[in-house]
Amino acid sequence: MKEGLVIKSTGSWYTVKTDDGEVHDCRIKGRFRMDGIRTTNPISVGDMVEFNQDKDSNVIVKIHDRKNYIIRKSTNLSKSSQIIAANIDHAFLIVTVNYPLTTSTFIDRFLAAAEAYNIPVNLVFNKVDRYREKDLVQLQELKNIYQNIGYKCFEVSAKTGLNMDVLKEEMKGKINLLSGHSGVGKSTLINLIQPGLDLKTGEISESHSSGRHTTTFSEMFELDFSGYIIDTPGIRGFGTFDMKKEEMFHFFPEIFRTSKHCQFHNCTHMHEPKCAVKKAVENGEIAESRYDSYWGMMSEDEELKYR
Repeated sequence: MKEGLVIKSTGSWYTVKTDDGEVHDCRIKGRFRMDGIRTTNPISVGDMVEFNQDKDSNVIVKIHDRKNYIIRKSTNLSKSSQIIAANIDHAFLIVTVNYPLTTSTFIDRFLAAAEAYNIPVNLVFNKVDRYREKDLVQLQELKNIYQNIGYKCFEVSAKTGLNMDVLKEEMKGKINLLSGHSGVGKSTLINLIQPGLDLKTGEISESHSSGRHTTTFSEMFELDFSGYIIDTPGIRGFGTFDMKKEEMFHFFPEIFRTSKHCQFHNCTHMHEPKCAVKKAVENGEIAESRYDSYWGMMSEDEELKYR
């Protein structure tokens, strides 16, 4: 029996790296399911596993308990999710104000999902070298919103190398997840952070202002300056999996902090009178965009959220 870290997953085969640096291709035997998680992939990048080694194939027989994981909607219409990665120390959401547009709704759903699974997140605003005046205004507005909540924000440029040294320092010695829409420059940034990987990058579709998918599965790469970086497929949307509606406000830190002043302990912050959260939105203390995202997630139909 050997033990190792899953550094690559293609859905049917898993690449596992052991402590001594050996790399093994492994498979799973039969139907390997995780209790309580409706997922299309029982094992993900970042998992610690045990496997039996023989001359024909290596078979994973055990998954160690995860400290966290993050999921996205499955690409099909089933009520299933796909685990993107597990045991993450830090997540970096790559955001572009333009080329292509990352909406605040998408940002808020990602942040809520990360909060639900206890994953610290930094926001990385890429392609700032291309921004026009109106883009720079929007960038500052977004940074103000998220920095006031408590999220670190970085302005970077994969083209000029702006603040790449700062990102490296943040990632040092950690297992880091990079995520975001297709086209925001994840692969280009990773190639700069860890030279020599030569990850495939894609062009932006001018007609749709969106990126083409260049990564189809998550993969983990070792960093020269210590730590790991996980490249993920471009993500179009997040469902509210495993999030109970009565707990949804817990995953919006500023709403959670304000909620203690509400008249009712079970306030949903939607319809109740003397709601401190609604008052804070009216007063500009909580951003309307954040409250709109919360409202949207609370109003989401149980069936439609998987579609």
